[in-house]
Amino acid sequence: MNLPKESSDRPIQKAEQIYGLLREAIVRLAMVPGAAISEKELCAQFGVSRTPVREALKRLVDEDLVDVFPHSGTYVSKISYEVAEEGFVIRRALEIESIRRATQFVSDPQIARLDALIAEMRDILRRGALNDYIVVDDAFHSAIAEISRYPRMWKFINLVKAHLDRMRQLSAPVPGHLAEVTEQHAAIVRALERRNADQAELAMKIHLDASFAVMSAMYEDGKFFKRKEL
Repeated sequence: MNLPKESSDRPIQKAEQIYGLLREAIVRLAMVPGAAISEKELCAQFGVSRTPVREALKRLVDEDLVDVFPHSGTYVSKISYEVAEEGFVIRRALEIESIRRATQFVSDPQIARLDALIAEMRDILRRGALNDYIVVDDAFHSAIAEISRYPRMWKFINLVKAHLDRMRQLSAPVPGHLAEVTEQHAAIVRALERRNADQAELAMKIHLDASFAVMSAMYEDGKFFKRKEL
C-alpha cells in the first residue's frame, strides 16, 4: 500500500487516501482480523506524520474495522457476525427494490454490459484469481443500481457491508461457490432481459440468500470472528 505520487500535501486528503487503502486491505483480508497495527510503521510506509494516520484509523474504528485497546494496542477487528448480518439485511432489502426498478429502465446495451461482467467473472474463475472476484461482483451489483436510477443506493450499501465483505472473501475458496454465484448472476440478467420484475426479484433473493448461507458457515470456524455475546 502506497499513496499516489500526486497525493496532496493536505493532511485531510492524505487521511482520506490512507483510510481508503487501509479499508480495502482490511475488507480483502490483506490485513487479517486480529493483526496488530503500528501507527509508526504506517507513518513510515505512507511517508506522513501521525495526524493523517490517526484520522484514518479513527474512521476505521467508527466502522468497527479497527479496535483500539488502551495500554495494549491497535488491531484489525475480528469480524462481527451480528454486524455482517445487519449489513446483509439492509443490502437485501435495498437490492430487491433496485432490481425491480431496473426492469423498468434497463436497455439492451446495459444488458450487454452486465453480460460482459459475467464473462469477466468466468475468466477470473478460470484463472483462479479468486481474491479479484469481489471487485467484479461489486461492479455487477453497482451497475444494477445505476440501471434502477438509484445510483446512491449502492453507495449506501457499501457503507454497511464491510464486515459482510470480509465474510465474502473468506467464502471465496469454498469449492463451487463462486461458480454458482456466477450462474445466479446470469439468471438475474436473463430476468432483466425479459423485463420481468417478479422473476428478477426472485433471482436476486435466491442469489443473496444462498450466498449468505455459505458465508454464515464460515462463522463456525471462528478463527477470524468475534464470539457472540451471551
